[in-house]
Amino acid sequence: MQYDALVAQLRTLKLTGMADALEQQLEQPATHDDLSFLERLSLLADRETCSRSNTRVAQLLKTAHLKIQAQPDEVNYSHPRGLQKSAFAALLSGQWISGHQNVFLTSPTGCGKTYLACVLATQACRQGYSVRYFRTSRLLETLSIAHHDGRFSKLIAQLARTDVLLLDDWGLEKLDLGQRNDMLELMEDRHGPKSTMITSQLPAKDWYSSIGDATLADAILDRLVHNSHRVALKGKSMRSMDKTAKGQNPPS
Repeated sequence: MQYDALVAQLRTLKLTGMADALEQQLEQPATHDDLSFLERLSLLADRETCSRSNTRVAQLLKTAHLKIQAQPDEVNYSHPRGLQKSAFAALLSGQWISGHQNVFLTSPTGCGKTYLACVLATQACRQGYSVRYFRTSRLLETLSIAHHDGRFSKLIAQLARTDVLLLDDWGLEKLDLGQRNDMLELMEDRHGPKSTMITSQLPAKDWYSSIGDATLADAILDRLVHNSHRVALKGKSMRSMDKTAKGQNPPS
């Protein structure tokens, strides 16, 4: 009962990793009885650290609302779309986030840019960074609604604190004046301390016309293009080249 009470106390203190590890030690005496007190305590502490890390990553992934559950080890490097394994591996290291840099993934439809963006976002969560995914049109709509219900300042502040903001399908529609101003305010708050990731069917050189106003386009893109990494994919759609993939995951 003494051990049962200790396990219960650990769970009450929300030390669930240590509690699980202690139960494992009690169930496997042949493995653990010969270890010293400090060795067994070290195992308990390691388990608690791992448990908290896993919980943190799970929460970050839940908050990110990623469109696709994408894993780094499932990326297809064999498809002829111009994805360089070494360059993508460098992005997976997360140094672009710690350096407060941006990433642009551009390509015709079907080349897997959204999947790759979600891979980078998943990796960022694993590295402890906060992430939010938005389809660009949906974010602009959300910001517009927030103006009317009084949540705009709070929403902008939340987005400004997010380590990585992923904007999918950038540039599909020309922005109106209100949307341009909202995007400028958002990028102004994020420029410098945070990172932004963008996927687009348009090459970066065509983003000016999609914004719709030369002055505001300069202001917005100056905060995005500076210190950015670009992944420009090309080639035929991966969907059309693999018709048997219907109903499976999007191109990777």
